[in-house]
Amino acid sequence: MYEALARPAVVTRVSQLIGRTPLLELCRTATGSRLLLKLEMFNPMGTAKIRMARRMVLDAEARGELRPGGRIIESTSGNTGLGLAVVAAERGYTFTAVVDHHACADKLRAMRAMGAELVYATDDATGELATAAREELAERMARGRDNTVFTEQHNNPGNGAGYTPVAHELYAALGGRVDVLVGAVGTGGSLCGTARELRRLVPRVRTVGVEPKGSIAFGGPAHDYYQSGTGTPEGAPLGALVDFDLIDEGVKVGDVEAFATCRAVARTGLLIGGSAGGVVHEALHRLPALPPGSVAVALVNDGGEKYLDTVFDDAWMAERDLLDPVVEQGIDEVLAKLRGI
Repeated sequence: MYEALARPAVVTRVSQLIGRTPLLELCRTATGSRLLLKLEMFNPMGTAKIRMARRMVLDAEARGELRPGGRIIESTSGNTGLGLAVVAAERGYTFTAVVDHHACADKLRAMRAMGAELVYATDDATGELATAAREELAERMARGRDNTVFTEQHNNPGNGAGYTPVAHELYAALGGRVDVLVGAVGTGGSLCGTARELRRLVPRVRTVGVEPKGSIAFGGPAHDYYQSGTGTPEGAPLGALVDFDLIDEGVKVGDVEAFATCRAVARTGLLIGGSAGGVVHEALHRLPALPPGSVAVALVNDGGEKYLDTVFDDAWMAERDLLDPVVEQGIDEVLAKLRGI
């Protein structure tokens, strides 16, 4: 059983602040079913991915692949890089983040501020996602170099294992009452890592995976999308951590709906990231159909503060044909009804 549910009054490392994130009841139905948000943005750097970043580094140390003065290399769209930048700074490693111009500018600035080296996989500054190019470059940079680890988050078991504590936190907070778990599917680490342990603790839990329209994990046509840090774009291999045996249902949410949900939720006083908007959108719309008294948990892996210049900026949204006041109003109305406002 996971025991680290209490935090010391004083800590000596930022990484000791990881975990123990709060649950927020966003709304409930007239029949008593509740939608709870697991607010992973309360982790250091505002992201769940620092959980698995620490685990991947500790595992590499335990295997003897990473020693004092070593280098960590990872392909990242931002949040994994933020986590690795923290852990590398604490433990005396050099961190090289292989990135593309799709990443949020503030995430890149934050990594650089913590001492990370940024290497762009492409010269194309159009903002398109370049996952495959990033992965190839990161692997090539690490190949044959002593005391250098390409953490390869898409296939690293430490990614999934890093989220085992999330399941225990949910179990402890809710007395084992979790009926539906909804989460984004990118590397598969957060949802499948949580679901694997949660199913052991709560066998009846139903798991719903959410990816952007245009992502290929659950089939369907591939095309570009703006949700960051989630999904599997065309040309990128599906990570080994995406375990379909742990996902009862896979759904797709478009950018318009995901971002409209972020903007509507912001009007309740909470800023969430774009991929979290897709998760909450799906959870909101299935909540009324759940049996009375059900508990649905949505994994909110990213805060919205990093997206003030994008998702929450009318001009940026309009330029990309993502701004839809009608969709936003519909979500406002759903929230108002379920919140009793």
